[in-house]
Amino acid sequence: MVALGVAIVIMAAYWVLWFAARTVVASDTTKAYTDFENAFPLADAWITVCLLGAIATLQRSSPFAFFWLLVGGGAGIYLFCLDVLYDLEHGVWFKNAGGVIELGINIVTLFFSVWLLLWAWKRRSQLLSGG
Repeated sequence: MVALGVAIVIMAAYWVLWFAARTVVASDTTKAYTDFENAFPLADAWITVCLLGAIATLQRSSPFAFFWLLVGGGAGIYLFCLDVLYDLEHGVWFKNAGGVIELGINIVTLFFSVWLLLWAWKRRSQLLSGG
């Protein structure tokens, strides 16, 4: 549950910085890049709902925790793929310090999403039984 909470805090911090101090996290200043990034808040909000759902159902030992963990992990993999393809096609990672931040976000997203899926899968029997 701690890892889920940390992921939510990191995601919220990113969006606060994006809207309040964009230069801290932006890897480019082009309209195309800004438009691309501005398409992510709803998807990230969905992942946040999944993570909050996982926290709530884990606290209650509900079998629905397995659902929320899988949906959240899968959504993270999808966003990773979408973001990485854009970054590769536009050479984002190595343009500047913001590109390095973007690469870090991609790595963390992939690692956390795979970890979440594996963690849930290895404990599926326990999660589904409400244990």
